[in-house]
Amino acid sequence: MRTDALAFQVIQNALSAARLRQEVYANNIANAETPGYKRLDVSFETALQSALAGGLTQAASVVPQVVQSTSTSVDNNGNNVDMDAEMADLAANQIRYNALVQVLQQDFTRLRTAINGGA
Repeated sequence: MRTDALAFQVIQNALSAARLRQEVYANNIANAETPGYKRLDVSFETALQSALAGGLTQAASVVPQVVQSTSTSVDNNGNNVDMDAEMADLAANQIRYNALVQVLQQDFTRLRTAINGGA
């Protein structure tokens, strides 16, 4: 696979991770009062960083994974969802998602320019 196609796949996987993360944060917020609920998160960036050491081919195969956080409980009912942290994470993830969309738009603009012969 060509380098630009591999890079595109990595960005696409990062977008998938951001989209999945939005769903996970929304689910956590919806379950903030559910006794015994353990918050979920998405694992992607650490695996991507490790895979990048092996090159774009390995990095392109990294996909996001949903993981359960079993850290200390925030509430007496065993629920570990911190609403303030979830809302902050949700906002930060939206910014990350928007930045990735901009990168894709720039890539498409470059491709369109190349296809049209620089016009």
